Amino acid sequence: MFGFRIVEQLQKIDQDINKEQLKYHSKRVLVSKEFTFDAAHHLHNYEGKCKNLHGHTYKVIFGLSGFVDDRGLMIDFGDIKDIWKSEIEIYLDHKYLNETLPPMNTTAENMVVWIYEKMAEALAIRQHLYDGARVEFVKLYETPTSYAEARREWMEIE
Repeated sequence: MFGFRIVEQLQKIDQDINKEQLKYHSKRVLVSKEFTFDAAHHLHNYEGKCKNLHGHTYKVIFGLSGFVDDRGLMIDFGDIKDIWKSEIEIYLDHKYLNETLPPMNTTAENMVVWIYEKMAEALAIRQHLYDGARVEFVKLYETPTSYAEARREWMEIE
């Protein structure tokens, strides 16, 4: 046997653990969530097969950092998903990117900065909900082996 057991009594708040114990530390932590979307695009001023209309299944990985609240949470993963769905994905999923994004060549390098900026704007609007929340990085995979990345330290340099 592998030591499997059925928990007989679930831990109860204010009985087995105090609310003050829920927040274990005051350190900055990073949480990460990834999403996929399908979209079509083509590149301008480019000689190669990507100058033609084509599509990808993109993968986006967010790294967000901040300080935990009294429950021990920095940001709920569901909140990240809500921001993604309502404020970013609507411009990307099953879209012709050359049409839905701001005027740009729809390279992974340009798109990852746009995605970073959209998430940073969303967190800034919600700053009262999350203690010190900020975008640390965004990775945008155009294929399973090729990605572009935007990092906070690069985005803050003028």
